[in-house]
Amino acid sequence: MRYLNPKADLTFKHVFGEHPDLVMSLLNALLPLAPGEDITDIEYLPSEMVPENPLRKNSIVDVRCKDKVGRQFIVEMQMIWSPEFKQRVLFNASKAYARQIDCGENYHLLQPVYSLNIVNDIFEPELEG
Repeated sequence: MRYLNPKADLTFKHVFGEHPDLVMSLLNALLPLAPGEDITDIEYLPSEMVPENPLRKNSIVDVRCKDKVGRQFIVEMQMIWSPEFKQRVLFNASKAYARQIDCGENYHLLQPVYSLNIVNDIFEPELEG
């Protein structure tokens, strides 16, 4: 019997992008959430964050969702390490964070954005040893 590799992009997106119980379980198990702050319900958000200005960079993540409090979660599976990976992670999380409020809204409305990145490679090869 053959199985799909859960680390493959399409399989990962299908498993965690269409089964809220699985993504909640993964997030609750791996994120350093304080006691009583477990994720109990999520709403999927578009995985593509299209820029308002067409001259700006587009962002596509594997899974993006938020919980009932408004905290956002980005989950990515990265098979191969690239030097730009850390910048891309920060860029995607920053974009999700900044898009929470509009002009004139108060900053206290901002909720945390968690980015969980599963890397199937040595995260920083130059530090190995």
